[in-house]
Amino acid sequence: MKRAPIFCLTGPTASGKSAACAALASRWPIEIINVDSASIYRGMDIGTAKPDAAERARIPHHLLDILDPAESYSAARFRDDALAHITAIRHREHIPVLCGGTMLYYRALLRGLHDLPPAQTAIREQLDQQAAQQGWPALHAELARVDPMTAARLAPHDSQRIQRALEIYRVSGRPMSSWLAQEPPEPAHGLNFYMLSLEPTDRSWLHHRIAQRFHAMLEAGLEAEVEALHQRPDLHTGLPSIRCVGYRQLWMFLDGEISRDQAIDRAVAATRQLAKRQLTWLRSMPDRHVVDCQAEHAPGAIVDAMATFLSAPSGQGISAR
Repeated sequence: MKRAPIFCLTGPTASGKSAACAALASRWPIEIINVDSASIYRGMDIGTAKPDAAERARIPHHLLDILDPAESYSAARFRDDALAHITAIRHREHIPVLCGGTMLYYRALLRGLHDLPPAQTAIREQLDQQAAQQGWPALHAELARVDPMTAARLAPHDSQRIQRALEIYRVSGRPMSSWLAQEPPEPAHGLNFYMLSLEPTDRSWLHHRIAQRFHAMLEAGLEAEVEALHQRPDLHTGLPSIRCVGYRQLWMFLDGEISRDQAIDRAVAATRQLAKRQLTWLRSMPDRHVVDCQAEHAPGAIVDAMATFLSAPSGQGISAR
Protein backbone atom coordinates (compact mmCIF):
# COMPACT_ATOMS: atom_id res chain seq x y z
CA MET A 1 0.00 0.00 0.00
CA LYS A 2 1.39 3.40 -0.91
CA ARG A 3 2.22 5.91 1.78
CA ALA A 4 -1.06 7.22 3.19
CA PRO A 5 -1.82 10.94 3.07
CA ILE A 6 -3.22 12.66 6.14
CA PHE A 7 -6.88 13.55 5.86
CA CYS A 8 -8.79 16.01 8.02
CA LEU A 9 -12.56 15.50 8.15
CA THR A 10 -14.11 18.53 9.76
CA GLY A 11 -17.20 20.69 9.84
CA PRO A 12 -19.43 22.34 12.44
CA THR A 13 -21.07 20.34 15.18
CA ALA A 14 -23.97 18.13 14.02
CA SER A 15 -22.84 18.22 10.37
CA GLY A 16 -22.60 14.43 9.99
CA LYS A 17 -18.91 13.71 10.47
CA SER A 18 -19.53 10.33 12.14
CA ALA A 19 -21.59 9.06 9.20
CA ALA A 20 -18.87 10.21 6.80
CA CYS A 21 -16.23 8.36 8.84
CA ALA A 22 -18.30 5.19 8.66
CA ALA A 23 -18.51 5.55 4.87
CA LEU A 24 -14.73 6.01 4.62
CA ALA A 25 -14.10 2.98 6.81
CA SER A 26 -16.22 0.82 4.52
CA ARG A 27 -13.83 1.62 1.68
CA TRP A 28 -10.33 1.94 3.24
CA PRO A 29 -8.38 0.81 6.33
CA ILE A 30 -8.66 4.09 8.19
CA GLU A 31 -7.99 4.97 11.82
CA ILE A 32 -9.62 8.00 13.42
CA ILE A 33 -7.69 10.56 15.44
CA ASN A 34 -10.23 12.44 17.54
CA VAL A 35 -10.09 16.24 17.17
CA ASP A 36 -12.62 17.16 19.84
CA SER A 37 -11.90 18.87 23.14
CA ALA A 38 -14.93 17.31 24.89
CA SER A 39 -14.84 13.62 23.96
CA ILE A 40 -11.31 13.30 25.36
CA TYR A 41 -13.00 13.04 28.79
CA ARG A 42 -14.13 9.78 30.36
CA GLY A 43 -17.73 9.69 31.57
CA MET A 44 -18.84 12.33 29.06
CA ASP A 45 -20.33 10.15 26.34
CA ILE A 46 -23.86 11.22 25.48
CA GLY A 47 -23.32 14.98 25.42
CA THR A 48 -20.21 14.66 23.23
CA ALA A 49 -21.86 12.31 20.70
CA LYS A 50 -19.02 9.88 21.32
CA PRO A 51 -18.94 6.80 19.05
CA ASP A 52 -20.39 3.76 20.79
CA ALA A 53 -18.54 0.55 21.58
CA ALA A 54 -19.63 -1.19 18.37
CA GLU A 55 -18.39 1.67 16.17
CA ARG A 56 -15.09 1.86 18.05
CA ALA A 57 -14.64 -1.90 17.66
CA ARG A 58 -15.17 -1.58 13.91
CA ILE A 59 -13.05 1.54 13.38
CA PRO A 60 -9.97 2.23 15.56
CA HIS A 61 -10.33 5.57 17.36
CA HIS A 62 -7.56 7.46 19.16
CA LEU A 63 -7.62 10.31 21.71
CA LEU A 64 -11.01 9.32 23.12
CA ASP A 65 -11.45 8.85 26.88
CA ILE A 66 -7.86 9.81 27.62
CA LEU A 67 -8.54 12.13 30.58
CA ASP A 68 -10.61 12.35 33.73
CA PRO A 69 -12.92 15.42 33.69
CA ALA A 70 -10.87 16.92 36.52
CA GLU A 71 -7.84 17.15 34.21
CA SER A 72 -6.97 19.70 31.54
CA TYR A 73 -5.65 19.28 28.02
CA SER A 74 -3.92 21.75 25.73
CA ALA A 75 -3.60 22.34 22.00
CA ALA A 76 0.14 21.77 22.30
CA ARG A 77 -0.41 18.41 23.92
CA PHE A 78 -2.94 17.50 21.23
CA ARG A 79 -0.40 18.34 18.54
CA ASP A 80 2.19 16.05 20.09
CA ASP A 81 -0.32 13.24 20.63
CA ALA A 82 -1.76 13.52 17.12
CA LEU A 83 1.68 13.44 15.49
CA ALA A 84 2.57 10.32 17.48
CA HIS A 85 -0.63 8.59 16.36
CA ILE A 86 -0.10 9.64 12.73
CA THR A 87 3.32 7.99 12.79
CA ALA A 88 1.97 4.81 14.38
CA ILE A 89 -0.99 4.55 11.99
CA ARG A 90 1.25 4.98 8.97
CA HIS A 91 3.56 2.32 10.35
CA ARG A 92 0.56 -0.05 10.29
CA GLU A 93 -0.01 0.99 6.65
CA HIS A 94 -3.41 2.41 7.49
CA ILE A 95 -4.79 5.85 6.61
CA PRO A 96 -4.91 8.41 9.44
CA VAL A 97 -8.08 10.53 9.43
CA LEU A 98 -8.27 13.46 11.84
CA CYS A 99 -11.95 13.96 12.60
CA GLY A 100 -13.64 16.57 14.77
CA GLY A 101 -14.54 20.20 15.17
CA THR A 102 -12.12 21.71 17.70
CA MET A 103 -10.55 24.26 15.42
CA LEU A 104 -7.86 25.30 17.91
CA TYR A 105 -6.46 21.77 17.69
CA TYR A 106 -6.38 21.91 13.89
CA ARG A 107 -4.70 25.31 14.06
CA ALA A 108 -2.02 23.94 16.38
CA LEU A 109 -1.27 21.11 13.97
CA LEU A 110 -1.53 22.95 10.66
CA ARG A 111 -0.29 26.44 11.51
CA GLY A 112 1.72 26.20 14.72
CA LEU A 113 1.07 27.73 18.13
CA HIS A 114 1.64 31.14 19.61
CA ASP A 115 3.83 31.03 22.71
CA LEU A 116 1.11 32.18 25.12
CA PRO A 117 1.60 32.14 28.90
CA PRO A 118 0.50 28.85 30.48
CA ALA A 119 -2.72 28.56 32.47
CA GLN A 120 -2.60 29.71 36.08
CA THR A 121 -5.12 27.93 38.32
CA ALA A 122 -5.04 30.57 41.06
CA ILE A 123 -5.82 33.40 38.65
CA ARG A 124 -8.61 31.40 37.00
CA GLU A 125 -10.19 30.82 40.40
CA GLN A 126 -9.98 34.54 41.12
CA LEU A 127 -11.71 35.31 37.84
CA ASP A 128 -14.39 32.69 38.52
CA GLN A 129 -15.10 34.28 41.90
CA GLN A 130 -15.24 37.74 40.33
CA ALA A 131 -17.62 36.46 37.64
CA ALA A 132 -19.85 34.85 40.27
CA GLN A 133 -20.16 38.22 42.03
CA GLN A 134 -20.30 40.58 39.05
CA GLY A 135 -21.24 38.46 36.03
CA TRP A 136 -19.26 37.77 32.86
CA PRO A 137 -20.45 40.96 31.08
CA ALA A 138 -18.63 42.93 33.79
CA LEU A 139 -15.44 40.97 33.13
CA HIS A 140 -15.97 41.54 29.41
CA ALA A 141 -16.08 45.28 30.14
CA GLU A 142 -12.84 44.95 32.11
CA LEU A 143 -11.27 43.14 29.14
CA ALA A 144 -12.42 45.94 26.84
CA ARG A 145 -10.41 48.39 28.93
CA VAL A 146 -7.16 46.40 28.86
CA ASP A 147 -7.50 44.58 25.52
CA PRO A 148 -10.16 46.23 23.30
CA MET A 149 -9.16 44.21 20.21
CA THR A 150 -9.82 40.88 21.90
CA ALA A 151 -12.98 42.11 23.64
CA ALA A 152 -14.40 43.27 20.31
CA ARG A 153 -14.46 39.73 18.93
CA LEU A 154 -15.90 38.07 22.07
CA ALA A 155 -19.50 37.99 23.24
CA PRO A 156 -20.15 39.32 26.77
CA HIS A 157 -21.09 35.81 27.98
CA ASP A 158 -18.21 33.95 26.32
CA SER A 159 -16.85 33.01 29.73
CA GLN A 160 -14.05 30.67 28.68
CA ARG A 161 -12.42 33.06 26.23
CA ILE A 162 -12.93 36.14 28.40
CA GLN A 163 -11.29 34.32 31.30
CA ARG A 164 -8.34 33.20 29.19
CA ALA A 165 -7.77 36.71 27.80
CA LEU A 166 -7.87 38.29 31.26
CA GLU A 167 -5.67 35.53 32.65
CA ILE A 168 -3.02 36.23 29.99
CA TYR A 169 -3.13 39.94 30.77
CA ARG A 170 -2.83 39.44 34.53
CA VAL A 171 0.01 36.94 34.15
CA SER A 172 2.07 38.83 31.57
CA GLY A 173 0.92 42.44 31.72
CA ARG A 174 0.37 42.23 27.95
CA PRO A 175 -2.98 41.96 26.16
CA MET A 176 -3.66 38.69 24.36
CA SER A 177 -4.03 40.57 21.07
CA SER A 178 -0.36 41.59 21.24
CA TRP A 179 0.69 37.97 21.76
CA LEU A 180 -1.43 36.86 18.81
CA ALA A 181 0.01 39.61 16.61
CA GLN A 182 3.31 37.76 16.66
CA GLU A 183 3.86 35.15 13.97
CA PRO A 184 3.62 31.64 15.47
CA PRO A 185 6.61 29.35 14.96
CA GLU A 186 6.31 27.17 11.90
CA PRO A 187 5.31 23.55 12.57
CA ALA A 188 8.41 21.37 12.58
CA HIS A 189 6.70 18.25 11.22
CA GLY A 190 6.65 19.33 7.55
CA LEU A 191 3.47 17.34 6.84
CA ASN A 192 0.74 18.08 4.33
CA PHE A 193 -2.97 17.72 5.02
CA TYR A 194 -6.04 17.33 2.86
CA MET A 195 -9.07 18.94 4.47
CA LEU A 196 -12.59 17.71 3.75
CA SER A 197 -15.24 19.95 5.28
CA LEU A 198 -18.95 19.21 5.76
CA GLU A 199 -20.77 22.55 5.69
CA PRO A 200 -24.44 23.56 5.31
CA THR A 201 -25.80 25.73 2.53
CA ASP A 202 -28.62 26.84 4.83
CA ARG A 203 -27.69 27.81 8.40
CA SER A 204 -31.29 27.24 9.59
CA TRP A 205 -31.00 23.57 8.59
CA LEU A 206 -28.03 23.19 10.89
CA HIS A 207 -29.81 25.04 13.71
CA HIS A 208 -32.76 22.66 13.46
CA ARG A 209 -30.45 19.67 13.46
CA ILE A 210 -28.59 20.97 16.53
CA ALA A 211 -31.86 21.32 18.46
CA GLN A 212 -33.02 17.87 17.39
CA ARG A 213 -29.76 16.29 18.42
CA PHE A 214 -29.71 17.92 21.85
CA HIS A 215 -33.24 16.72 22.61
CA ALA A 216 -32.20 13.23 21.46
CA MET A 217 -29.27 13.42 23.89
CA LEU A 218 -31.67 14.29 26.71
CA GLU A 219 -33.82 11.29 25.83
CA ALA A 220 -30.68 9.12 25.82
CA GLY A 221 -29.85 10.12 29.41
CA LEU A 222 -27.71 13.25 29.18
CA GLU A 223 -29.21 14.75 32.32
CA ALA A 224 -28.25 11.69 34.38
CA GLU A 225 -24.76 11.79 32.88
CA VAL A 226 -24.30 15.41 33.97
CA GLU A 227 -25.81 14.68 37.39
CA ALA A 228 -23.21 11.94 37.97
CA LEU A 229 -20.47 14.47 37.26
CA HIS A 230 -22.20 17.09 39.39
CA GLN A 231 -22.08 14.80 42.41
CA ARG A 232 -18.28 14.67 42.32
CA PRO A 233 -16.81 17.19 44.77
CA ASP A 234 -13.68 17.71 42.65
CA LEU A 235 -15.55 18.98 39.58
CA HIS A 236 -16.67 22.58 39.10
CA THR A 237 -17.46 25.11 36.39
CA GLY A 238 -13.88 26.37 36.30
CA LEU A 239 -12.80 23.19 34.51
CA PRO A 240 -12.74 22.95 30.70
CA SER A 241 -14.73 19.70 30.84
CA ILE A 242 -17.67 21.22 32.68
CA ARG A 243 -17.64 24.25 30.38
CA CYS A 244 -18.43 22.08 27.36
CA VAL A 245 -21.71 23.06 25.69
CA GLY A 246 -24.65 21.19 27.15
CA TYR A 247 -22.79 20.23 30.30
CA ARG A 248 -22.35 23.80 31.53
CA GLN A 249 -26.01 24.68 31.06
CA LEU A 250 -27.34 21.52 32.73
CA TRP A 251 -24.86 22.09 35.56
CA MET A 252 -26.42 25.51 36.13
CA PHE A 253 -29.83 23.83 36.32
CA LEU A 254 -28.55 21.31 38.87
CA ASP A 255 -27.08 24.21 40.86
CA GLY A 256 -30.53 25.80 40.93
CA GLU A 257 -29.40 28.87 38.98
CA ILE A 258 -31.83 28.38 36.06
CA SER A 259 -34.81 26.21 35.19
CA ARG A 260 -34.54 23.02 33.14
CA ASP A 261 -36.23 24.68 30.16
CA GLN A 262 -33.81 27.59 30.39
CA ALA A 263 -30.89 25.16 30.50
CA ILE A 264 -32.12 23.43 27.34
CA ASP A 265 -32.64 26.72 25.50
CA ARG A 266 -29.21 28.00 26.55
CA ALA A 267 -27.51 24.75 25.58
CA VAL A 268 -29.03 24.83 22.10
CA ALA A 269 -28.11 28.51 21.71
CA ALA A 270 -24.53 27.85 22.88
CA THR A 271 -24.20 24.98 20.41
CA ARG A 272 -25.39 27.23 17.59
CA GLN A 273 -22.78 29.81 18.58
CA LEU A 274 -20.13 27.09 18.58
CA ALA A 275 -21.17 26.07 15.07
CA LYS A 276 -20.95 29.70 13.94
CA ARG A 277 -17.39 30.00 15.26
CA GLN A 278 -16.42 26.73 13.59
CA LEU A 279 -17.76 27.88 10.22
CA THR A 280 -15.97 31.22 10.53
CA TRP A 281 -12.67 29.43 11.07
CA LEU A 282 -13.29 27.00 8.23
CA ARG A 283 -13.94 29.83 5.80
CA SER A 284 -10.44 31.10 6.56
CA MET A 285 -9.13 27.86 4.97
CA PRO A 286 -9.68 28.45 1.24
CA ASP A 287 -7.96 25.20 0.21
CA ARG A 288 -10.48 22.97 1.98
CA HIS A 289 -12.76 20.71 -0.09
CA VAL A 290 -16.34 21.58 0.87
CA VAL A 291 -19.16 19.02 0.80
CA ASP A 292 -22.78 20.04 1.37
CA CYS A 293 -23.72 18.30 4.62
CA GLN A 294 -27.42 18.78 3.86
CA ALA A 295 -27.23 16.56 0.78
CA GLU A 296 -28.51 13.02 1.20
CA HIS A 297 -25.37 11.70 -0.51
CA ALA A 298 -22.93 13.70 1.68
CA PRO A 299 -21.05 10.64 3.05
CA GLY A 300 -20.69 9.33 -0.48
CA ALA A 301 -19.37 12.70 -1.65
CA ILE A 302 -16.71 12.53 1.07
CA VAL A 303 -15.72 9.05 -0.15
CA ASP A 304 -15.55 10.32 -3.75
CA ALA A 305 -13.36 13.26 -2.74
CA MET A 306 -10.96 11.02 -0.86
CA ALA A 307 -10.86 8.52 -3.76
CA THR A 308 -9.97 11.34 -6.15
CA PHE A 309 -7.15 12.46 -3.89
CA LEU A 310 -5.77 8.95 -3.46
CA SER A 311 -5.73 8.35 -7.20
CA ALA A 312 -4.05 11.69 -7.98
CA PRO A 313 -0.28 12.25 -8.12
CA SER A 314 1.37 12.83 -4.75
CA GLY A 315 2.08 16.31 -3.46
CA GLN A 316 -1.47 17.62 -3.22
CA GLY A 317 -3.11 18.74 -0.03
CA ILE A 318 -3.00 21.61 2.41
CA SER A 319 0.48 22.41 3.56
CA ALA A 320 1.21 22.99 7.22
CA ARG A 321 1.62 26.67 6.52
